[in-house]
Amino acid sequence: MATSNADLVALARQRLYANYKPAPLALVRGRGCELFDADGRRWLDLCAGVAVCAVGHAHPVLTAAIAEQAAMVMHVSNYFYNEPNIRLADELCRRTGFARAFFCNSGAEANEALLKLARHHFFLAGQAERVRIVAFHNAFHGRTLGALSMTGTPKYREGFGPLGPVTHVAYGDADAVEQAMGPDVAAVIVEPLQGEGGVLPPPSGFLAKLRAIADGHGALLLVDEVQTGMGRLGRFLGSDGSGARPDAVALAKGLGGGFPIGAMLTTERLAGALPPGTHGSTFGGNALACAAALAVLRILDEEKLVEGARTKGEALARMLGDLSRALPEACEGTRGEGLLQGLLLRPGLVARDVLPRVQEAGVLLTAAGERVLRFSPPLVVSVAQLEEGVGALRRALAELRPSSAA
Repeated sequence: MATSNADLVALARQRLYANYKPAPLALVRGRGCELFDADGRRWLDLCAGVAVCAVGHAHPVLTAAIAEQAAMVMHVSNYFYNEPNIRLADELCRRTGFARAFFCNSGAEANEALLKLARHHFFLAGQAERVRIVAFHNAFHGRTLGALSMTGTPKYREGFGPLGPVTHVAYGDADAVEQAMGPDVAAVIVEPLQGEGGVLPPPSGFLAKLRAIADGHGALLLVDEVQTGMGRLGRFLGSDGSGARPDAVALAKGLGGGFPIGAMLTTERLAGALPPGTHGSTFGGNALACAAALAVLRILDEEKLVEGARTKGEALARMLGDLSRALPEACEGTRGEGLLQGLLLRPGLVARDVLPRVQEAGVLLTAAGERVLRFSPPLVVSVAQLEEGVGALRRALAELRPSSAA
């Protein structure tokens, strides 16, 4: 049986479908913001499974909640209620001000639910012509066909058409949104900050303008909070405080702290848009996933992680700003909010080519877009750990030859 890191990687390359390009690391256990491979080597995890492991690895409260629920009941199907499902729906609605919750298994599924919600809402209202969605260039909403149609990066859509009617416009350009609207538009979908598109915040007031535009044309405003929700930006939802009240939002990633779960939250106005028989998910809202999410919410509160994401995010932004100014031949600047921060590399440098150098130094980051190194650490990360990670990145970038950054 394969037990070493090298043996496991070799077996993975033989048996796993080759649609990913993972680093040659077979990670077998974690603790807080640390991960360990099969050989026992330690890595500082500053990507958190792409903003998923919000409370770190092996958090005792989360692991205990999963074990306790697994010992009672994991799944009963949606033909019956289960207690964690009911309590999670109530908790999320109370925290966000939404009225209804639908549960699924991932962010792509949550965005699919948003798409179906918008179309069926207008179908029931006698406006079946409203099927088009206005979305944004560089947006990322998932890999299923409906979510992919709304994703604004052409390379992800290539070879999978034809896709549904979606108009993509420049992120942050409210005038372009206004021009794209029409009587066939069901909704505008937007990320409060584009994560996969390059850790790109919108201009001030952009979401509020989208709310006004959608209202002016009788369309819905849908917000993809898959990467920005659950406290990642220093507030529970990334759209909080934007002046824009969405009609519905999608949640996933950090919601389960590593356990697969997604959610769509809607206003009461849309409570009847997907009546019985129009949408469902076999595993959606299962007791085990909901118990995990309830534990994550408890940890966020008890350890004040949402507030911590704001203050530690400010510290991380300062560190990255100092790094960028110290290495102008490699860095072009920084951007982000809370604990979702990006370091923009100079033209000629590719983020995915830099990642192995950082991994050699014992730190795990991810790329966002072509030239952005993304920090999305567990919300339990310490300032000292952020300093360690930025220091390793600084050393990796300093080793680059200036000619390679030209």
